[in-house]
Amino acid sequence: DHDKPTHEYLSDREYQVFTMIVQGRSLTSIAENLSLSVKTIGTHRTHILKKMKMKNNAQMIQYAIHNKII
Repeated sequence: DHDKPTHEYLSDREYQVFTMIVQGRSLTSIAENLSLSVKTIGTHRTHILKKMKMKNNAQMIQYAIHNKII
């Protein structure tokens, strides 16, 4: 089923982290907000980039704008 937008393959937590990253929040601020370690947020970010076949936050932000997530 390749009809789904890429972000729909993310887990709920990954999507939550994704939306916070594209809003320009730092990994530290996301970690504090979700009561998780910065390392855990970094791991989520790595998984998000891999699942979405992206290399950096800028690509995530472009995607988010294109798909009207932000």
